[in-house]
Amino acid sequence: MSGQVLTATRTGGAKRIRVGIIGANPDRGWAAQAHIPALRSLPDDFEITALSTTRRESADAAGKLFGVPAAFDNHQELVNSPTVDVVAVTVKVPHHLELATAALEAGKAVYCEWPLGNGLREAETLAALARKKGVLAVAGLQARSAPAVAYVRDLVKQGYVGEVLSTTLVGSGMGWGPTVEPFNVYLNDQKNGATLLSVALGHAADALCHCLGEVRELSATTTMRRKCFTVAGTGESKPMAADDQVAVSGLLEGGAAFSIHYRGGSSRGTNLLWEINGTEGDLQLTADGGQAQLFEMTVRGGKGAQPSLEILPVPEEYRWAPPQPGLGTNVAQAWARFACDYREGTRLCPTFEDAVTRHRMLNAIETAAATGERQRLS
Repeated sequence: MSGQVLTATRTGGAKRIRVGIIGANPDRGWAAQAHIPALRSLPDDFEITALSTTRRESADAAGKLFGVPAAFDNHQELVNSPTVDVVAVTVKVPHHLELATAALEAGKAVYCEWPLGNGLREAETLAALARKKGVLAVAGLQARSAPAVAYVRDLVKQGYVGEVLSTTLVGSGMGWGPTVEPFNVYLNDQKNGATLLSVALGHAADALCHCLGEVRELSATTTMRRKCFTVAGTGESKPMAADDQVAVSGLLEGGAAFSIHYRGGSSRGTNLLWEINGTEGDLQLTADGGQAQLFEMTVRGGKGAQPSLEILPVPEEYRWAPPQPGLGTNVAQAWARFACDYREGTRLCPTFEDAVTRHRMLNAIETAAATGERQRLS
């Protein structure tokens, strides 16, 4: 979608979409870091009318800090509020099913952070409910909305690399390394559903498949190399209970070979390198951090007689929202697309159905790693 079309939508005098945020912790968290600044950077499209936390004290503090009129200490009041059109679910993964279900049951549109559910079954349950309710239900797979990813998708479609032969992606999870902040300790326990596989690889794989097509078949290896980790600030050592190495290879539906390897922690070398190799040319995306949904990516390309890659600046038309300080740029990009989907019935954002497709891929990776058997996805 071009920037011109989006501007026309915004200046058409459409009523602002009223957002209620579940999980707006005043002290820290993804809502404060990304969603609130992102929504505020799109004032013609959105207004934040309500927020909720689990305690009265934090709800009042958040309401005051963010200047939001309605602050609830329970999610039910928020989802039932007549001043809320869209519910943003920005809490830890184990609570997504309950909270997104409540919002859908109240007939509200939903933007739920990724992973959609704690495993495939929960994601399928939520997608089925969204279908039944007939509301817009979007998953926070915001790497698709990254300017670089949107640009590369179009380059591939326009034939920049010719026929895609293969693609290779290597990344660092940033988390799942030797130390972890106290509020992120839950990431290092597989049962909480926010793992190196589901978060770091899940976001990057979604960008890859968005550009190149879905996976047809795959093999995988996962392993837990670090047996313990240190809690930052306390020095406490805890046992690791999540894989910190995930390697996947196979074929995409178009026949191209693919491989993805995610490592826990950060590398002194490469933290994100994604290459697309074709019959006519090559594309490469790099970033300082391994989370494809968070870090600005640099695009390089070369084709035909060019002997090497050169930087391909991402055209302005792929920037649908103002760049954000910190790591929230792609969240703002996703919300800008959400506004179009909500008002015009377009399908620019990844839906709960798209999230189920990604969860199926992750489930196949887990099965392949556990059984040693190649998995085929329809």
